[in-house]
Amino acid sequence: MPIVVDVDVMLARRKMSVGTLAERVGITPANLAVLKNGRAKAVRFTTLAALCEVLECQPGDLLRWEPDGEPDPSDPA
Repeated sequence: MPIVVDVDVMLARRKMSVGTLAERVGITPANLAVLKNGRAKAVRFTTLAALCEVLECQPGDLLRWEPDGEPDPSDPA
């Protein structure tokens, strides 16, 4: 998929667990895992804003675009 989600990168930089982030954002850990693993089909702006607020970052720190055909470095394929 051309949109890559880097939530795990920001979690590592902030030394925060997935469970803590999910709790502070107000979503389930399962839904955060879907987003973090790149399986989400959409993200609400309210969720994106909450992620940015908790992680103290910009949307571009969490999402990036890669053209089709380039391998995703986080994809274990």
